[in-house]
Amino acid sequence: MVELSVEEKFIIKNLKENGGELNYKELQTLCQEEFEGVRLILKKLKEKQIVSYEGVIPGYSAEIKLKEVL
Repeated sequence: MVELSVEEKFIIKNLKENGGELNYKELQTLCQEEFEGVRLILKKLKEKQIVSYEGVIPGYSAEIKLKEVL
């Protein structure tokens, strides 16, 4: 099993609570009180093949989708 940081777990939890998909802006709003660097964390989750979105780093209009249910 892949080791996940507290921030990664928080993002995955929020995606699960929202049907496995969130717009980047909405996810950023949910995370802003907890931590910074959402884009970098999403990039790491994409490298681990846990989430998907278009491009290397998600833009403001990107749809973040949970690929793997942990």
